[in-house]
Amino acid sequence: MTPILLAIALLFNATLCYVAVCAASPFGNCRKCHGWGFEMKTDRKGRMKRGKDCRRCRATGKRIRVGRWLYNRWARTYRAGA
Repeated sequence: MTPILLAIALLFNATLCYVAVCAASPFGNCRKCHGWGFEMKTDRKGRMKRGKDCRRCRATGKRIRVGRWLYNRWARTYRAGA
């Protein structure tokens, strides 16, 4: 198998795996708060305490995956055009 065909096969396999993840679990952890929904801060004594709510995920800890977001846009456009 040539290196180009191997690279194409690996890329295709990675794409299919990502599509399966997006279909099975459309929401992933927020990259900013790591799925907690808030930021952790330390007080003056060095103890951990809860900080402000995460603005990126609106304190849910979950965000829609990029692949699922693209699929939703495509499906919405397809339904509007049909």
